Amino acid sequence: MEHKRVTLFAGHYGSGKTNIAVNYALYLRSLGKEVAVADLDIVNPYFRTKDSEDDLAAAGIRLISPQFANSNVDLPALPAEAYGLVENRGAYAIMDIGGDDRGAYALGRYVPYLKEENDYQMAFVANPYRPLTATPQEALEVMREIEEAGHLPFTAIVNNANLGPETTAKTVLDALPYLAELSAISGLPVWMTTAEETVAAELQGKVENLLPMRLQKKYFDLPEQRRAPPPRPLFG
Repeated sequence: MEHKRVTLFAGHYGSGKTNIAVNYALYLRSLGKEVAVADLDIVNPYFRTKDSEDDLAAAGIRLISPQFANSNVDLPALPAEAYGLVENRGAYAIMDIGGDDRGAYALGRYVPYLKEENDYQMAFVANPYRPLTATPQEALEVMREIEEAGHLPFTAIVNNANLGPETTAKTVLDALPYLAELSAISGLPVWMTTAEETVAAELQGKVENLLPMRLQKKYFDLPEQRRAPPPRPLFG
């Protein structure tokens, strides 16, 4: 699995990008790399990287988040320290971008630095079990909206197919044709597949570039996540 110095995770609201950002940061740290995480989500106060602040700190990972994250004040303000992640190139940087095109507007201010260095991965987090991305065409539409708002094209796709606590290895495997179609119509590779640790153990040897994840406590709390329908057939 290729690792760029800066990795940005973006996708449809509820796609699971925050959990992936946290777990990918922990994974890079386990490889002995210096890592920092920036929470750039100014849209959704429900899932925050700050929920994993203790885990990140214990691993020696610096977290940069809005001043009022996880408080009863949630202002659309980005931390000034986030500029340091793209300006100074001494550490691996993980950026959690807000959901959909609204969240991607915050990305624009960092784009000149990212393009100048040209060592970044802009990853689209795809979950075919979400209602508004139930087909590859719908996911591609969301992808294009985010690209237009953030002024940065995606470079890869993350397969985060899941049905919340009902997820099994079959859930992930059944979504592979969807991801193959999304890859074909977008022209982007599927960079990695993510799954909760116990599910990932069953997927070993069946899926390439697998990232086992420990999920944030709030991940399954959202009713929409628990009741999400299965993806519609690609054909027929």
